[in-house]
Amino acid sequence: MNLHFNQKLAENYHSPSQIIRVLSEAWVKNNGYCPNCNTPSLSEFANNQPVADFYCPSCAEQYELKSKKGTLSHIINDGAYDTMMQRISSEDNPSFFFLTYSKELSVNNFLIIPKHFFKPDMIIKRKPLSVTARRAGWVGCNIDLRKVPESGKVFLVKNQQIIAKNIVSQQFQQTLFLRTQTQRARGWTLDIWQCIDRLDEQFTLKQVYHFVDELQGKYPDNHHIQDKIRQQLQVLRDKGIIEFLARGHYRKIG
Repeated sequence: MNLHFNQKLAENYHSPSQIIRVLSEAWVKNNGYCPNCNTPSLSEFANNQPVADFYCPSCAEQYELKSKKGTLSHIINDGAYDTMMQRISSEDNPSFFFLTYSKELSVNNFLIIPKHFFKPDMIIKRKPLSVTARRAGWVGCNIDLRKVPESGKVFLVKNQQIIAKNIVSQQFQQTLFLRTQTQRARGWTLDIWQCIDRLDEQFTLKQVYHFVDELQGKYPDNHHIQDKIRQQLQVLRDKGIIEFLARGHYRKIG
């Protein structure tokens, strides 16, 4: 994997945004791969495909690319709010590649967030453009990466270090069980997963119960929050995300 952009590809472009789009998409096409099925290369969608840039020719997994100069931030600018909400709620919603690059135009970080980690509360609706704007009334959105558990951020390149493909694939495939859940069940699993992300490597059931009020705010009609916490800890234990140590004591794996 070559971490440097091929700058010759953008010699005929003048807009900075067009230059980065051309360079970053070419880099992914030449260096990216599908961690879902280990196919060594990806294909490009035709221009203007809503919310997707690449797809795997073997398993049909779809990928949208977001590129940014500098460091990876928690909030990522995206396109139209309605389009994004429709796609992440559909069966063929894409997984997302996030790429950060240096001023020397080389890749610093390249990660994937699988589509099963996307929930509506990750998508932040922006204010409509003013009546004087060229696209007056248009409503964009941001993606809040703080809503994603750390295990859902699968790095292919981290701090300019290339991660072995077998490690990438293992981490990606370990979370595929989320795709078999209903949307509501997946929401519960991800919410509890986020809670334990905020705890130390070893934690107790009592510590997770500290999030009851927060979870009650998300699920006001559920009057058995502690039961749901225990249920989801069992799910995460059975899927190898956490380990049961003793009664009421757990440890994160990985």
